[in-house]
Amino acid sequence: MKLPNAEPFTIWPSRLAAQAPGDESAPHAHHAMHLVLARSGELWVQVGDDEHRAPGILTAPDVKHAVRATGQTVVLAFWDPESVDGASLRATFDGKIRLISATERGALLTDLPNAPGRVDLDIFMAHARDTLAAPTSRPRMHPRVRTLLKTLRNNTEVDTSLEALAARVNLSPSRLMHVFTESVGIPLRPYLRWLKLQRAATSIVNGAGLSEAAIEAGFADAAHMSRTFKRTFGMTPSALQRRSQPHLR
Repeated sequence: MKLPNAEPFTIWPSRLAAQAPGDESAPHAHHAMHLVLARSGELWVQVGDDEHRAPGILTAPDVKHAVRATGQTVVLAFWDPESVDGASLRATFDGKIRLISATERGALLTDLPNAPGRVDLDIFMAHARDTLAAPTSRPRMHPRVRTLLKTLRNNTEVDTSLEALAARVNLSPSRLMHVFTESVGIPLRPYLRWLKLQRAATSIVNGAGLSEAAIEAGFADAAHMSRTFKRTFGMTPSALQRRSQPHLR
């Protein structure tokens, strides 16, 4: 999906929303939970061999999916699954995706203007959480994993070798791998790759060239970044560069 122009950002947020012209994405999977909501009509959604038509879709983390909404206006939202909001949304799933009904769409869009600004989208995300999520406590997570996640998200200069990360939180490498996967839902290495993609996207929407963004994020080169980007987001970094600065919180 293409995202509209908005204010630049410097830190990948725990939640993100935008309104954009609909598009068609290649099959892709990312760690963020993903809501795609058509303002009218229905979307076409594919997950594995299953195809669906619905007013909207919410995907669980790391689920491969493709969406076609060409010619429509869509509202997009992403949640970090390790956040409190993300955990409350995850608690409502009984499968890989959750289809959004016309009734739910009507409730979600009640107060969203036709041309929403940043504040409108922020309110929309809080409303979507309250409408779609289940009450839950803070996500269960090993305290040292929580500490490590904070470090990884806030410090791009951290040595990300397994041995160095394990030493940083005073765990053995094998114990860190176990508790990380148990807490986050994916192993450490794929999560580190996800962070690299977040940083690359952040650099691109802040105006960096593709080669510069790739190096800043820790990729070997722009080609390596592009391949990983397409697998994860269903679009290329150059497409993001052309039209993709999202509204953030």
